[in-house]
Amino acid sequence: MLAEFSIVPLDKGVSLSEYVSKVIDIVDKSELDYQLTPMGTVVEGEWNKVMNLISECHKEMRKYSDRIETKIIIDDRKGANNRLTGKIESVEKRLGKEVKK
Repeated sequence: MLAEFSIVPLDKGVSLSEYVSKVIDIVDKSELDYQLTPMGTVVEGEWNKVMNLISECHKEMRKYSDRIETKIIIDDRKGANNRLTGKIESVEKRLGKEVKK
């Protein structure tokens, strides 16, 4: 499954890279495939591993903020693997060209 999530500390102002980096460090150490985007992080893996990772990231952010907002979008397609890159490759194939990354 794919899960896109973002965790935002609501009391830290407009620049959040300091806090995003703390979460991405956890994601990177998880050994799950992931892609950081400007608006969130997409992780691929089994349900329990992905949800445990998001929970761990949420708890980490609670150390730094009194109020956080966590958003999660899940794409759970039976039998699908390698969707982190496969979904993009499928679109590129239909377009006949690479898209911006």
